Amino acid sequence: MNVDSLKDEAQKFLNSGSFEEALSCVDQALFLEKSNPDILNLKGVILRALGRYSEALECFNESLEIDPRDRNSS
Repeated sequence: MNVDSLKDEAQKFLNSGSFEEALSCVDQALFLEKSNPDILNLKGVILRALGRYSEALECFNESLEIDPRDRNSS
């Protein structure tokens, strides 16, 4: 699978409430492309859904360090 397919799968699992499966897909995507801010952000969303807030915050911050585009969004 490529990064986009894995990201899409992770999103589908997230939407269906299958958070561990979503995390597995997003981790595979990050293995292929470790500095992708969109995937890091998605991982943060998944970790937040799992109640793993400090890890989620780390992902969100790393995503913003790579691409701060959302920092000033309204």
